[in-house]
Order: sequence, then structure tokens, then C-alpha cells
Amino acid sequence: MSLTFRAGAATIALALLSALAGCVSQPKPLYHWTGYEEQVYEHFKNEKGPHEQIAALEASLQQARARDEIPAPGFHAHLGMLYAEVGKADQVRQQFETEKTLFPESAAYMDFLMRNFER
Repeated sequence: MSLTFRAGAATIALALLSALAGCVSQPKPLYHWTGYEEQVYEHFKNEKGPHEQIAALEASLQQARARDEIPAPGFHAHLGMLYAEVGKADQVRQQFETEKTLFPESAAYMDFLMRNFER
């Protein structure tokens, strides 16, 4: 075989491998994180009020539902704490129960938070 034939074959092989690598799709993330980390950060900076944070998290929750994704661990717990700040007891319980359902390992902590909120 000639040297130019080998170089041409190698070039074609590299081009095919590059094309195939470009077709590989990224794996679907395990959880929906959009907006959650930013709102936790905003909560601790105290630059946005709880109503604004609730609105942002509710919008993120709608995105997660539309994409059939599970919100990140702690998402519903944080949303429940924000609802507690504005005095919406029914929403607090609902968010804590949802967190327990999605992440059973959080049950003890969610029960603790519910007991403290009810006082």
C-alpha cells in the first residue's frame, strides 16, 4: 500500500469517528436543578424576598414537570421553608410531604421541620 492511501484512509476514519462522536447525546441529568441553587443563594444573601423566591421556584417546578424531571433533593423542602416565612401552612405541609415522598431518606428531617412549624 502506498503512503498516500494510508494517509487518506486515516483521514476518512478520523472524520467518521468525529461525526459519530458528535451524534452522541448527553445523558439526561438525574435531577432538575434550574433555578434551585440560585434561589438558595439569594435566600442567604437576603436580597430577594420570599415571595420573589417562591415565584422563581414555582416557575422552575413547572419547567421540571414539563420536562418530566424530578426536582433536586431539598427543592421542595426549601420551597416549604419559604412558604413558612409567608405563613402559608397548607403549602408548607404539602412541600414537606412531597420532599418525603421523593426522597424517603429526608423523612426524619421533614417530620422535625413540620413539628417545629406547627408550634
